[in-house]
Amino acid sequence: MKLMKPLLLSAIVATTLSSCGGGADIVSTPVENIDSVTLKVSELTENEKHTWGHLDLVKDTIPGMSVEKAYAEIIKNKKGKTVIVAVIDSGIDIEHEDLVDVIWVNKGEIAGNGIDDDNNGYIDDIHGWNYLGDAYDEQLEYVRILAMGDTNHPDFAKAQAEYDKEYNETVQRKAQYDQIYAQVKEADSLVSKYLGTEDYTVAQVEAITSEDEALTKATGVLNFMYGNGFDNTQVALTSINEGLNYFSDKLNANLNLEFNGRTTGDNPDDLTDVGYGNGNVLPSEKGESHGTHVAGIIAASRGNGLGVDGVANNVLIMSLRTVPNGDERDKDIALAIRYAVDNGAKVINGSFGKYYSKHSDWVRDAIAYASENNVIFVNAAGNEGLDLDLIACYPNDQVDNGPEVSETFITVGALEPKYGSNMVAAFSNYGKINVDVFAPGAKIYSTTPENEYDTKGGTSMAAPAVAGVAALIWSYYPDLTAKQVKQIIMDSGLALSTKVIVGGDTEDVQPIGDLSKSAKIVNAYNALIMAEQLSK
Repeated sequence: MKLMKPLLLSAIVATTLSSCGGGADIVSTPVENIDSVTLKVSELTENEKHTWGHLDLVKDTIPGMSVEKAYAEIIKNKKGKTVIVAVIDSGIDIEHEDLVDVIWVNKGEIAGNGIDDDNNGYIDDIHGWNYLGDAYDEQLEYVRILAMGDTNHPDFAKAQAEYDKEYNETVQRKAQYDQIYAQVKEADSLVSKYLGTEDYTVAQVEAITSEDEALTKATGVLNFMYGNGFDNTQVALTSINEGLNYFSDKLNANLNLEFNGRTTGDNPDDLTDVGYGNGNVLPSEKGESHGTHVAGIIAASRGNGLGVDGVANNVLIMSLRTVPNGDERDKDIALAIRYAVDNGAKVINGSFGKYYSKHSDWVRDAIAYASENNVIFVNAAGNEGLDLDLIACYPNDQVDNGPEVSETFITVGALEPKYGSNMVAAFSNYGKINVDVFAPGAKIYSTTPENEYDTKGGTSMAAPAVAGVAALIWSYYPDLTAKQVKQIIMDSGLALSTKVIVGGDTEDVQPIGDLSKSAKIVNAYNALIMAEQLSK
């Protein structure tokens, strides 16, 4: 699964080691004369950092989706209908203070009686379904291909080459993080002893002057970390340790040819072997925070004075736990999509992806099933800075850029909170054929388990922003079809002429409109105006 990576330290590892990231008209100004918008040169305020995806490009000079403007000017006095959004992801903390009121309840099921009351094939599926059971860690898909030992598999040679490269790089990166952690830990110990406290400040460290060579080196290490975005030493140590855990997990599970994380007792290569898993959709551990973060972006309770406001205000979140720490199984995804459709979801959010797939046809068939049943599937483009027109990424709704099997599948790239050349996130995948739109996805503040909140970045965060807009449109204009809702999202966005750095490569600068099919960034305000016009 291409989820969060420890990106914060990536750019500084080498340096660290050698020296010790209705009635209104559709807005026309940004579309026709976007170059007149004043660039945001000042640092974002704390409130802007937490809400930037909801802000307005013209008013705030931040490339958000004009969500607050939509509420203030279009739907302030309107009542919408409830829309069920299925989040196919890791577990969701359905007891979170900012989510507990927006969690879907299967009214046809009686909790805890051990009976499939609604005869949908799932026992006690009160809030959705957990296809992973008690498991969390899993191999990557290409590692599974190698583990089968079938050298005649069409992807075996490619998988072997990728494995060799990835394994060696991961071993090296873990060693780097081990070294950085040891350096910072030693520096912390020396400075703490010198200052007589473990709770020292950045200013205290900066003020240290000493002829002691070891202490001077220690303050240099800490000051370097502070200069790269860390507020204090403990924050730096925590972040480095998270990186260590990431690479350790990758070696121990994701890249381990002998590892098998499947505990549900089913055959993952048999789509008819169903009934596995359970109804517990909660995260398996606090660190399994991705699904909770995604759910908050879509639907965290608005106006309750807590944490964050979701994009949509009339949503119930259906939780489908299918995505482990590793690559998701095609079977789980295909069954989860069908569960969502069959149990009333109108929008499905899929913030996951991989570049190998043993049973991609199962997933494509399910995506087509969703489209045939008037359901939208919003998909994260991926975080490798690649052109998806040149490489297959799963899930998708076509083969080799051929005919699409769905009219309601939306793939979303990620934006940064700064208008200008760096507006497209360096990690975001793109593609004139295979990415439909761009939306806020970097530095997004949202819910995390145990009533906490955090900032995360990825196309995983951009997809739920768009899923929220889809739900918002449908809530207030329920007679529209899924195909119409997708087209509104595509057509109503802001068309920009801005030239941007692509894939983090400063030598690759292209007009942002060349990076997606719509050539637009999503705008909720415009979308609701277009929806009203179309609904008439």
